[in-house]
Amino acid sequence: MRAVLLLTCPDQPGVVAKTANWIAEQGGNILHAEQHVAASASGATASFFQRIEFTTDAFSVAPHDIGQAFAPVAAELAMSVDLRLADVPMRLALMASRQPHCLYDLLTRWKSGELPADLRVVISNHVDHQDICEHLGVPYVHLPVTKQTKSEQEAKVLETLRAYDIQLTVMARYMQILTDDFIASCPSAIINIHHSFLPAFIGANPYRQAHDRGVKLIGATAHYATADLDEGPIIEQDTHHVSHRDDVARLTAKGRDLETVVLARAVRAHLEHRVITHENKTIVFS
Repeated sequence: MRAVLLLTCPDQPGVVAKTANWIAEQGGNILHAEQHVAASASGATASFFQRIEFTTDAFSVAPHDIGQAFAPVAAELAMSVDLRLADVPMRLALMASRQPHCLYDLLTRWKSGELPADLRVVISNHVDHQDICEHLGVPYVHLPVTKQTKSEQEAKVLETLRAYDIQLTVMARYMQILTDDFIASCPSAIINIHHSFLPAFIGANPYRQAHDRGVKLIGATAHYATADLDEGPIIEQDTHHVSHRDDVARLTAKGRDLETVVLARAVRAHLEHRVITHENKTIVFS
């Protein structure tokens, strides 16, 4: 079995050696190790970040006891530790509205084995995608919503996520704004995707607004959802150059292509335990 440690602590001499030595002493073999040091703008001690992936087949402690066994080293280094067993797929939920492109792309990647996840449920406020989900053997929960029923609907969504014991929720073009209470109560991390025009071109038809302004660059952003609307830590972004020859339909099509790719990259990074969130930024390891 493989385990992954995501580590954050004040930068200091010996931190890499002490962590690597501990893994070796337990009988582990390091497969990948990557680190990053970020200087503090305030002049405080720089922060150290590391991702270590290692085998546990010959470990002296059981895989589920690694965190507790590593605790003395973490305490000595003032280190926060996030442990995942890489061979245990993360429990995933997808949320979608009517637009199919991001949902269908993730479903295809999951079905082909490209996304290492235990996809447990798709939640939608429309019935549009029920047939394809049922065809793929994925439970589909239809929870319609109106302005008058939003709080009740969100309570049912939360109930569904808890019932399926979800660890990661992905808004695959789910076109409802999540309330602060929902985000605070959600039992899992939430990843969202949107066009990268924000804060410009807010609201409906952003690609028509972009076309009317004659933009030369479009893009997509995947980020963690927070109480600050569309301002959570960014995981992945990409852009595409466009020209005067691109009408609204072509801009929209190119934008959707970007959204599917960017969202898939962000979801895969989270599933593979390659993301550390620090303040309002992310460190995304390769």
